[in-house]
Amino acid sequence: MNQTIIIPRTLANRLLTLAQLTPETEVCGLISNNTDNKYQVYPIHNIADSAHTIFEMDPQQQINAFKTIREKQLRLFAIYHSHPHSDAIPSIKDLNDSAYNEVLNIIISLNTKGVLDMRGYFYQQDKIETVDLIIE
Repeated sequence: MNQTIIIPRTLANRLLTLAQLTPETEVCGLISNNTDNKYQVYPIHNIADSAHTIFEMDPQQQINAFKTIREKQLRLFAIYHSHPHSDAIPSIKDLNDSAYNEVLNIIISLNTKGVLDMRGYFYQQDKIETVDLIIE
């Protein structure tokens, strides 16, 4: 049975907007939240050589985001990235590069027109657990 996670429409809209700002590049970043379920998005520059098909977070920006999350006593809620030209399904590289098994991974696809294709996953060693994302 899939886990269900509710995310606010404002968060979903923010992630879609970020993905649409650079539709030819995979955008990426972190999302934190607190006990009141207030979410903060930390866009991080994609430094991958093939940024149109893979993402690699800028290490310094990633460190700075984690520092801010820790200083504000928040928790890492999710890691997000976009797929400009493919479905919102994790690649083998997404799974292999994952370092945070307990953190939600959100993929936003721009491969569809007029339909929001945003999906959630947990990566567990060598398997992928699909999450039912409900946007409210």
